[in-house]
Parts: sequence; structure tokens; C-alpha cells
Amino acid sequence: MTTDQIAALTRPPALGPGDRVAVTAASGPPRAAELEKAVAALETLGLIVDVLPSARAAGIPLDYLAGDDALRAADLTTALTDPRYRAVFMARGGYGAQRTLEGVDFAAMGTPAPRTLIGYSDVTALIEAVATHLGWVSLFGPMPVSDDFAPGAYAFDSMTRMLFTPAEVTGLTFPAARTLVPGAAEGITLGGTASLLCSSLSTPTSRPARGGILFLEDVDEEPYRLDRILTQLRRSGYLDGVAGILCGTFTGCGDPAEIDALLVDRLGDLGAPVLAGADIGHGVPMQTFPVGVRARLDADAGTLTFDGPVLA
Repeated sequence: MTTDQIAALTRPPALGPGDRVAVTAASGPPRAAELEKAVAALETLGLIVDVLPSARAAGIPLDYLAGDDALRAADLTTALTDPRYRAVFMARGGYGAQRTLEGVDFAAMGTPAPRTLIGYSDVTALIEAVATHLGWVSLFGPMPVSDDFAPGAYAFDSMTRMLFTPAEVTGLTFPAARTLVPGAAEGITLGGTASLLCSSLSTPTSRPARGGILFLEDVDEEPYRLDRILTQLRRSGYLDGVAGILCGTFTGCGDPAEIDALLVDRLGDLGAPVLAGADIGHGVPMQTFPVGVRARLDADAGTLTFDGPVLA
């Protein structure tokens, strides 16, 4: 066990029917048909859904961004501060969150009422920023513009349980996971997509892993590029004192055995248990991973146990 160097974050309230939520985009432009389907899925939960302008913006001036930087930053600010909203669903990933954060003035936000931010991939940068500046728990989970964002889908239902009945979610189990470094550790959960964690280094929103249970995953990174990302996390000091490491999917990153060997090479000497193959991240029906809560990782049993409900 390791003494925490990062504190547990404030737990936003769980959702219930009648709550109003925002859907916004900080990265790529969502596909219109999939966005409307996702809104309908959220409405089946009894939520009132406001789609902010960025989520319907075309790729102008750059086709890989949902509108311009000012629009995305303004919408994210609204979603995080408007007292009507109880949760913020990031419409999709891609690229653009780092540019969006350049235009967000967290100091001017004051102390808005906590609400849950949900997303993954490029949204990793936003989850780190919310943790650093607002101190809220967020969820690394499915986004509206994805194939499995619908009632009955594993990823959607996993997210829904954590959002609506968090007391029933005592932890996550990974029966297909692989123990790379044995042992158990406790700490505060953090992390996300490794390349986004790396791109946030030396910015005001980077949140080092000392004393934490770090989650890592990525997509479409060749093994040598993933090696470079992990090496940069090592050399920067980001990984110093990490308590435990949970690795999710590395879809499109090469042969799984080669990736496991790389993870052992780059993470195995940190003095922390390492569990690989968790069904969180790109390319699989994913479980939702809470960021900012105290948890116990058991790399031998393949479990992550929370010390209480992840939302209030």
C-alpha cells in the first residue's frame, strides 16, 4: 500500500429521472444521425437533454474539429457552470480537447455545483482538467457518438448503473485480464488514454500518478510509438511513486503479446502491481471507469474495488 499524494475528488450527485444534462463537443464533429439516436437513448432514462451548439457544428474551419475553438470552449464552460445541468456528456472523441482547454478560464468559473463529466479517448484531457481545477470525480466511459450508446448495450448499461445507482457498483471485475506484475495496492484512480496523458505533460492540467491507481489504454499506436509514450511518462516523472496500474485495451497497437511485453518492460520496474487486459477503452464493449475515487487494485484477482459509491 502507498500513501496517497493525490486526494480523492468531490463526488457529484447521482442522476435521476427529470435531471437536465448537456451534450457538447470539445473534439471532433459528431455525426448528426448518431447524435440524435444518442439523445433518444438518454431520454429513455428520463433525462432532459440539451444539445449545445458545438455538438451540431460542422467541421469549420478544420474538418476534424466541431466548430471553432471559441465555440467549443464556450460550450464546455456553459456545460460545467450552468446550474441546470447535472451531467455533461462529451459527444465524441477524435482531436481538439487540448485546443478547447486553451480557451477555458477555469479561474473565472468560481465554484459551480459539481456535475459528472462522461467521455473517453480525447476526453482524457478534459477529465484531467476537471480534476485539477474543479476537483470533481468524472467517468471514463462511452460517448453518445458510438455504436454501443443505446439501452441494452453493455457499455451503455454499465455507464447507466454507475450514474443512476452508484451504491450498487462496488467495483469492477476483469475475468479476462492478465497479471503482469502481481500484488495489490490502494490509491486514488486516475488516468485514461496514454497518448493524451502524455500530451498534457507540463500543462496546468496534468495530474501525476504518485500514490494513485493509474489506468492506461490507447488505440492505433504502433508499438514503437506506444514505447515512446510510456517512456516519456517515465522520464517526465509522471509515473514516480504510482501505487498500481490497470491497463485496458490497446486496440490497433500490435500483437497483444508484444504489447504485454512492452508494458512489462516500461512499467514492470516501478514497484507497482500491473493488471492488463481490462475491458475499458477502444475497440470493446467497455466498462465505465471512475476517475478520482479511492480504490483497491488486486492484480492477482483481477479486481478493482471502490471504497464507497463513486457518486454521491
